[in-house]
Amino acid sequence: MPIYLYPLLFFGIIILLSSFFVVKQQTAAIIERFGRFQSIRHSGLQLKIPLVDRISGKLSLKIQQLDVIVETKTLDDVFVKLKVSVQYKVIRDKVYEAFYKLDYPHDQITSYVFDVVRAEVPKMRLDDVFVNKDDIAIAVKSELNNAMSEYGYDIIKTLVTDIDPDAQVKAAMNRINASEREKVAAQYEGDAQRILIVEKAKAEAESKRLQGQGIADQRREIARGLEESVEVLNKVGINSQEASALIVVTQHYDTLQAIGADTNSNLILLPNSPQAGSDMLNNMVASFTASNQIGEAMKEAKRKKNNDE
Repeated sequence: MPIYLYPLLFFGIIILLSSFFVVKQQTAAIIERFGRFQSIRHSGLQLKIPLVDRISGKLSLKIQQLDVIVETKTLDDVFVKLKVSVQYKVIRDKVYEAFYKLDYPHDQITSYVFDVVRAEVPKMRLDDVFVNKDDIAIAVKSELNNAMSEYGYDIIKTLVTDIDPDAQVKAAMNRINASEREKVAAQYEGDAQRILIVEKAKAEAESKRLQGQGIADQRREIARGLEESVEVLNKVGINSQEASALIVVTQHYDTLQAIGADTNSNLILLPNSPQAGSDMLNNMVASFTASNQIGEAMKEAKRKKNNDE
């Protein structure tokens, strides 16, 4: 082969190799011939006419996401920013429309999102925007599907992923929420305190009742013991007055012994002679006698007054 044919052979091989190309999975390649649409090629090894056909562009058939941040005003005049995430893809059978009818799909989708959000949110109060965010997303999806399907795009899902009111509004909402929680906490604390007071009063009343019952039982048993002691002493020839004096003296010395046994007791001065017990008994008897005489005198005076009337 002549040497001058080697460059031609080299260029021929290059041109032959350039006629083959590979399209990746989930991708569509648009082939044009002399500037005119020729065909759409999908994944795999493809062939084109060298120097005549060219790859005008490629479109991804995967699901894509576009995040759009819209600032608008609510019905109660609060400025709020909404982040709307739009998931979309190119329809496999409408690659031609997606490539030739729309140059900037992101800008087109963004415009429709702005239009729908600014039409829906001003009808709602701020609290309703949080509650009805799914309704806003559905409205955006419906509008986008109607508009973008003509251009070969399918809207898979729209989500309102963030609602961000003005900083001052958020601070006010946090203060309101904190105040409400403090109010509820105070109510619960008040209820708990009231229950404690009521239960404590009930416990004290029950304690007093049991204490009074115990004192009454104690005095009843003391009186029964004294009565039995007097009966025993009467059996050995000691009369009631002598028996009472003996019991008083015995209780007197028992008290002195109990005070002396406690090393921590305060200083108490008491008479310690046997005559002291007898004097105490005589004073008690005299007091009871005087009290009875005064009572009888008052009753007699009341009877005379009633008779005179």
